[in-house]
Amino acid sequence: MIPSTATIALVLAVLSLAQNAFLATAAGPRVIIVGAGMSGISAGKRLSEAGITDLLILEATDHVGGRMHKQNFAGINVEVGANWVEGVNGGKMNPIWPIVNSTLKLRNFRSDFDYLAQNVYKENGGLYDQDYVQKRLDQADKAEESGKKLSGTLPASGSNDMSILAMQRLYDHQPNGPEMPVDMALDYYKFDYELAEPPRVSSMQNCVPLPTFSDFGDDTYFVADQRGYESVVYHLAGQYLKTDKSGKIVDPRLKLNKVVREISYSPNGVTVKTEDNSVYQADYVMVSASLGVLQSDLIQFKPQLPAWKVVAIYKFDMAVYTKIFVKFPKKFWPEGKGREFFLYASSRRGYYVVWQEFEKQYPDANVLLVTVTDEESRRIEQQSDNQTKAEIMEVLRKMFPGKDVPDATDILVPRWWSDRFYKGTFSNWPIGVSRYEYDQLRAPVGRVYFTGEHTSEHYNGYVHGAYLAGIDSAEILINCAQKKMCKYHVQGKYD
Repeated sequence: MIPSTATIALVLAVLSLAQNAFLATAAGPRVIIVGAGMSGISAGKRLSEAGITDLLILEATDHVGGRMHKQNFAGINVEVGANWVEGVNGGKMNPIWPIVNSTLKLRNFRSDFDYLAQNVYKENGGLYDQDYVQKRLDQADKAEESGKKLSGTLPASGSNDMSILAMQRLYDHQPNGPEMPVDMALDYYKFDYELAEPPRVSSMQNCVPLPTFSDFGDDTYFVADQRGYESVVYHLAGQYLKTDKSGKIVDPRLKLNKVVREISYSPNGVTVKTEDNSVYQADYVMVSASLGVLQSDLIQFKPQLPAWKVVAIYKFDMAVYTKIFVKFPKKFWPEGKGREFFLYASSRRGYYVVWQEFEKQYPDANVLLVTVTDEESRRIEQQSDNQTKAEIMEVLRKMFPGKDVPDATDILVPRWWSDRFYKGTFSNWPIGVSRYEYDQLRAPVGRVYFTGEHTSEHYNGYVHGAYLAGIDSAEILINCAQKKMCKYHVQGKYD
C-alpha cells in the first residue's frame, strides 16, 4: 500500500520533532581538539565553561601534558620539558603560579642567579675573577636597558624592528658580537638560555623586554615535585573531564595514542583521520599541535592551508632547548648559597655553558643539569648518549682540574627536535616577524582553529602563554559558534 501524503507528512513531522529534540539536548556544536597539552586542555576547559561540551580530544602520545612531562631518572622524577614558573612577584599574577603554589602545592624553589659572576669557569679550569665578570655583565645589562627604552619608541607594527645583536652593536656593546669565551658565556646565559636561539636571530622589539617578566615579575621558580609539573594540566583537565578516585582521566572524550594525520575541512564541517585509520567528524577542529609539527608533514590539511597561513607558520621559529641530566656516584662541585648555577666559558659558543646543581631540589641525588640549545641541541640529538656523556665528562674535568671527578653513572638526553610529535621545544619570535604575521598565525581557516604557546600574543614559549592561548583561541571559536561572529580581523601589516 502506498502511504498517503498526509501519512508521509506526519512521519516527516515526527522525525523533525525528534531531530529538534536531540539538538535541544545536545551541548552545542561538536569540537575536536588535536593535542592534550596545556593549550589543548585549556581550550577544552573554556569551551566547556561556555556550554560546548560535545568535545573529543585526540592526543598522539600516551599521556596528557605535552611538553610538560616528567620522566624517572636514576630514581627521581625530573622534568624533561617545562620546569619553571617564570614571571612571579610582579605587578600582575602569573595565572600558573597560584595553581602550582597554592592549589596543588607543588614543591618549588626560587632560582637565584644573583651570584653568577662568582661562578664562571675558565675553559681549562679555575674561576674568572668575580669583579671582572661582573663588569662584563654590567656592560651587557646596560646595552639591554638601552634596548628596552628603544623598543618602547618603535611602531607596534614591528616595521622598524631589529635583532638583539643589532641592538648590542647600536649601543657599542661588542660591536662585532661577543668574541672572548667569558663574553660568549654571559651572552648565552642572558639570551640563548631564555629564548633558545642566539641574539642574531631573535627580535629585539618582542624580546627586549620580555613581557613575561615585565608583566609578572622577575622571579622564576623551579618545580621539583615528584608528581610532576604536568599535574597542572591534569588539574585543569579534571575540571571538565571525568576522573576516577586516583585522579586518572577516564573520560571517553579523551583518546590517547591517536596520531592525527589528516584534517579535511569545508563550510559544512571537518573530518579528522588518525594513523590507525579512525575517522572522526565534527563542526569545528581546534589544532593545538606545536609550531614544529605545523612546519612538518605530520598533519595534512585538505584543502591545503592558504598561502598566507603557511607563510606565517614558516616565518616563526621552533627552537630547541635541551636539558641534560647527569648522575654521579658522588658530588665534586661546590654547594651552598650562591652556588646553584654556574657557567662554563668555552671558546665554542653554546658548548655545555649553563649548569645547575640540585642541593635543595633533589637532596643526595648527586645530579647535575646542563642546558644546551639550538645547533648544539640538534647535534647532540644525532649522536649517542655515550658520546654526549664523554663530552660532558671532558668539560667537567676541565672545569674542576683539582677534583676527583668520577664517571657519570646515568645520563638523560631528551630529543624534542627528533620527536615527530613536537619537532622542538618552544617557539621563538625571530627578527622580521611582525604583529601582522602573528595575527595570521593564530587566525582560523574556515572551521579550523589554532592554539598553542606559539599563538600567545605576548607570552609565546611559556607555560602561561600556552594556558592563556588556549583560552583566547576558545573565545574565537565561541564567538563564531554561539554568536555567529566568525570574521577574524587581521590588522594591516603596517597598521
